[in-house]
Amino acid sequence: MNDQGHRRRRIRMLSLLFAAGLALTACLPGGGDDEEASAGETAGAQTGGGQAGDPSQAGADELVVWDIYVRGTERDVAEQLTSEFEEEHGVTVTREPKNLDDLKATLPLAMGQDDGPDVASVNQGRADMGAIVAAGGLMDLTDFGREQGWFDTWGDNLLARNMFDESGEQFGTGNLYGVAPQAEIVGWFYDRDTFDEHGLEPPATFDELEQLLATLKDAGETPITFGNLDAWPAIHTYGAIEHTFVDTAYLNSLIFDGDVSFDTQENAQAAETLQRWADQGYFTENFSGIGYDDSWAQFAAGEGALLLTGSWIAGELDPEQVGFFLTPGDSAGALPPQTGGMGVPLAVRAGTDAPELARQYVAWMTSERAAELWAEAWLPSRTPAADAVADNPLMGELVGAWDQVLAEDQLGHYLDWATPTFYDALTAQLQELLADRTEPRAFVEALQDDYAQSSQG
Repeated sequence: MNDQGHRRRRIRMLSLLFAAGLALTACLPGGGDDEEASAGETAGAQTGGGQAGDPSQAGADELVVWDIYVRGTERDVAEQLTSEFEEEHGVTVTREPKNLDDLKATLPLAMGQDDGPDVASVNQGRADMGAIVAAGGLMDLTDFGREQGWFDTWGDNLLARNMFDESGEQFGTGNLYGVAPQAEIVGWFYDRDTFDEHGLEPPATFDELEQLLATLKDAGETPITFGNLDAWPAIHTYGAIEHTFVDTAYLNSLIFDGDVSFDTQENAQAAETLQRWADQGYFTENFSGIGYDDSWAQFAAGEGALLLTGSWIAGELDPEQVGFFLTPGDSAGALPPQTGGMGVPLAVRAGTDAPELARQYVAWMTSERAAELWAEAWLPSRTPAADAVADNPLMGELVGAWDQVLAEDQLGHYLDWATPTFYDALTAQLQELLADRTEPRAFVEALQDDYAQSSQG
């Protein structure tokens, strides 16, 4: 994401500011009683599995949408899908694309105002979606989602990342507040020519991955193209390593329940591995001064053998030149948890004047038709038809990886979701770790202190 999702400069005091905004504007909750038919989905004729509703019955024929589809191909896909929705429903949709940081800064207050967006991309986690839920700003989409078959399509485990109780405090259970057109899986993009030149193949185990990095370094290559000026990329790098030492039960407890410790031998071992990679020169030189966008652009231009990042970047890479593999486990065929989830979900403002139309827009943007188009730019959350990725080998590998992770129930988490303050603590400690200003044991102890305080508070 974040980039689209990741992610993430925490905006403090949002829930308090938003609550004040609600009190000032006295906005009313949106009507949730409108019913949509749930006939089978046909591309271009129906929206997200439901027959197109009469917008006049919803009280409005216009929608305002704030989303994060700002890059070339994904922007084009969003515009095409929106145009098709407008034509099918006879309505006007005003899209206002924003980068994630700008959206995070402006959305909490906007969702409490009468002129706020009807539909918006709302970042997951307690600090963003949870704060807006707590202030009463998002419409509960649970019943609508069941009508649309979302729980059958994606399953409870994946949708739990977009669920909160009404207080906005209990993450991973309660009501469903959004779904996303895209999936996100963090893994390894690799330059096919570099691999061919050195006779290399994607590794089957984590030990083989480490051997691969050493081989590339010895061959004079930059093993991993990496830029951490924005701080959040290190979360993904550490998370990919850390997930190989833990299981999904631990990760679910860490993120949703707050009843485990971050100070574990496994997390310390992951910190030691990350620090060792930095010390051995496996990352781009001077990575702390390189921004994420500059980093992936370097990789796209042929600099570096590997790029560890999320599937959201696939539309910017040459699908013939670049391949993809998941982080391998301790033995061949053993898949550890993989960092990922849905992309930033689309949610509906509770006070919208067009609740039916807004819900149908969300359904359309996550429909089978939408999956075909999203596959041109980004890994769709709904598996597209095989012919949609037949001419794109990179997207085909991503779709296969996503399906494997879901089939084996090995979807992990973004670690910064653990508490509202964990992003700041984690990025700060990772910067210290990568600069050799702290040790792995001190790293996990400091993060446990923050985790315990936030979990209790």
